[in-house]
Amino acid sequence: MNNKVRKTVRYIFLFLLAAVLIFFAFREVRWAEFKAALKACSWGWIAASMFFGVMSFIFRGLRWRRLLLPIDPATSFRTCFNAVNISYAVNLVLPRVGEFARCGFVTARSAPDPSENGRRIASFDKVLGTAALERSSDLVAMASILGIFLVATWGRFGAFFMDKVLGTVATGFDFSSLWILAAAILCVGIFICFCALFRSRLSFLEKIIGFCKGLWQGFVSCVKMEKGWLFLLQTAFVWVSYWLMSYSVLHAVQGMDTAAIPEAMASCVENLSGLGPVDALFLMLVGSLSSILPVPGGFGAFHFMVAGAISYVYGVPFEFGMIFATLSHESQALLQAVCGGLSYLDESVRQTE
Repeated sequence: MNNKVRKTVRYIFLFLLAAVLIFFAFREVRWAEFKAALKACSWGWIAASMFFGVMSFIFRGLRWRRLLLPIDPATSFRTCFNAVNISYAVNLVLPRVGEFARCGFVTARSAPDPSENGRRIASFDKVLGTAALERSSDLVAMASILGIFLVATWGRFGAFFMDKVLGTVATGFDFSSLWILAAAILCVGIFICFCALFRSRLSFLEKIIGFCKGLWQGFVSCVKMEKGWLFLLQTAFVWVSYWLMSYSVLHAVQGMDTAAIPEAMASCVENLSGLGPVDALFLMLVGSLSSILPVPGGFGAFHFMVAGAISYVYGVPFEFGMIFATLSHESQALLQAVCGGLSYLDESVRQTE
């Protein structure tokens, strides 16, 4: 099976996985009541959530540029911002591919390096290394926020994470996966030794080693980064934006016109009326954990986990939790598609200048 066929099969599998998750998430939804609830929500707060979504794009562009400056000082915020938006739009269709797409756009905007036979100053391998570092910083940030959150609110939310998150992971864990991990590490070690021994005899190994070096140079660009505290501050702003997005959607649900929805749903709105910033942070973290599944755009996985969390913790029906999840996810998916399209158009116009 060639590489193209493998990729096609992988994408088909991921789309099917997303479809299955969406089916199970929406299978018990009463669509008439669901539509009535969506119409009755406070759409001004949804607009606020989308505004904070744009702010997160801006802070991500600023943060990524800070990592790229040691590699190419001419990198502009406009390029980084457009690349981030385009990556989100691509990920809606092809999960994880957006990371490569944004690196390609930044590389294309970089000037040629006269000392390296036409290679770009910000070569793709180096740019990819900075993207990996940026994503790693988000993982560290999420783990840190989650750890602090659980310590501070264990009595209220700990049971959910034990039963629905750690319990699910423990149930699905198979010790044979340790052997697979050990075999993978061994293969990597053997490959590194092979490269070290035969790099002078096989030209393709030189190219692989050169790519890995560039990737590593991009990953450690933080060492040469000026004003590292700004990188940390921008990371904090990214996550504050995510938090405010969740809080805004929570307000949109709490502000529903209860006269326009069935009595059972109105009682759910009443149950959620006392929720505040801590609850919004909880729902944001649950949504962030759902991104671990590489389904297109997070469709299905986000809905299933967030609606399940609302039902488990707050005692409202799963169907009502789907309203919050749908408002959160689809408003941001629409925003990502629009911003990605506008950024692609902007980059296309720039190429003709």
